Amino acid sequence: MPQITVEYSASLTDAFDRRAFALALHPVLAEVAGSDLGAFKTRAYRLDEAVVGDGSGEAMVHVRVALLSGRDAATKAAVSDAALTVLTEHLAGVTGQRVQATVEIAELDKDSYRKQVVGDL
Repeated sequence: MPQITVEYSASLTDAFDRRAFALALHPVLAEVAGSDLGAFKTRAYRLDEAVVGDGSGEAMVHVRVALLSGRDAATKAAVSDAALTVLTEHLAGVTGQRVQATVEIAELDKDSYRKQVVGDL
């Protein structure tokens, strides 16, 4: 926990550094959400087919942050705001296209979510 999924338009492949975004996002959200930095996991998926609005060519990035259940609405809103701030900072260098950046907060059920670390470094 937290589990973060990033979906982005294929046209952003070269302009949006997903690893740098994740590495910047994790410590910010760890502080805001009160989570352990080592527990963050982010994966990114390129969308080869995505249509925004009327299909005129806008790109998109959608970030889904799944947190363990039990956080209040203010904390979830703060996580969403922080994630959107980091995301827009990492999209600032995109030129030649408009990008719709969105963030969603989801909950992982505390009663059923499990984690096991296997092996060591």
